[in-house]
Amino acid sequence: MPLWLTALTLLSLAAWLWLTLIHGRGFWRDRDRLPSSAPQPPAPPPGVVAVVPARDEAEVIGRSVESLLRQDWPESFPVIVIDDHSTDGTAEAARAGAARVPGGSERLHVIAAPPLEPGWTGKLWAQAAGLAQAKEVAPEAAVVWLTDADIAHGPTVLCRLHDRLTQDGRVMASVMARLDTGGRWARLLIPAFIYFFQKLYPFPRVNDPADSMAAAAGGCVLARREALESADLPRAIRGEIIDDCALGRALKRQGPVWLGTSADVVSLRPAAGLGDIWHMVTRTAFEQLHHSVLLLGGTVAGMALLYLLPPLAFALGLATVDAATAAAGGAAWMLMAATLAPTLRLYGLGAWRGLLLPVAGVLYTLMTLDSARRHWRGQGGAWKGRVQGGRGSQAP
Repeated sequence: MPLWLTALTLLSLAAWLWLTLIHGRGFWRDRDRLPSSAPQPPAPPPGVVAVVPARDEAEVIGRSVESLLRQDWPESFPVIVIDDHSTDGTAEAARAGAARVPGGSERLHVIAAPPLEPGWTGKLWAQAAGLAQAKEVAPEAAVVWLTDADIAHGPTVLCRLHDRLTQDGRVMASVMARLDTGGRWARLLIPAFIYFFQKLYPFPRVNDPADSMAAAAGGCVLARREALESADLPRAIRGEIIDDCALGRALKRQGPVWLGTSADVVSLRPAAGLGDIWHMVTRTAFEQLHHSVLLLGGTVAGMALLYLLPPLAFALGLATVDAATAAAGGAAWMLMAATLAPTLRLYGLGAWRGLLLPVAGVLYTLMTLDSARRHWRGQGGAWKGRVQGGRGSQAP
């Protein structure tokens, strides 16, 4: 076995020891979960308003709106849906969902998003319209619930989120939605996606007021209205493709934030196939790298060192009876699998699937390369008929 390959394998093992023991204060442990038991609702409760941007979401928005209207909260609160130029009956589906809740139709407000202004992403433009409407519908609301049209919330989510918000003077509490893993590709790639996000934005650091690390999960954000307005949101981040993390950064400058996971904040999207996940990642991956070729090259090299090399070195070490290389590769591979186990447990999947993380790593590396290619071709940030973020791209 070449000495350089053994050296690289030992480097990979050292990197995995650092990731496991030091990086992000145990980013992989999934300790930042929304508590399953609901506290007593605050008395008197603060005013709340929910804002839901929606573009062609007729298949799922009814259930999402219904889950918002059925929250176990001491006082009823309005839900504002912003129909962002949908062509599939999204507004009607939202009204149908509200009609299934006693008094829901009176609490639901559906508005049409104005024509998209240049320089804005579609979601943030719709959010801005919804927040403007919220000032008229609920001028006294101190808390704004920003959520996506494809997310369903358990009946006590608002109460539990608010409890997190009120601790330590926080200005935001956010939950990463649980995605559907019913399909083969989803079972392989979705837990890895959550894992990579936690590695990039370690929740313990995000939740530490003394740490500059910040992020949010855009599908479920509870924020203080005063903080949103002080940060001039969403206008201050109007062109951001990765809008949730930009939101988290802007709000953390206003005060402490909290980001975690929950089993009952659930995506209503059916299990994604490889093409769906590929598109989701290619939309933002090169944006995450700030369109830098150097960062792209470093990412590809780093992913190969961390995810591809350990199983290859283990197999080659066994084949050539090189005990040192096989042991180093196998140990790195086992650490890799062990750190994915808590995320797999969150999704009700067996820990053995952690051994497949190298396959997911290779696929995500290819998606990142394709994201760069799309950006260079002027197709960056493509989402629901809009291209945002590519060279020369404009949002129609």
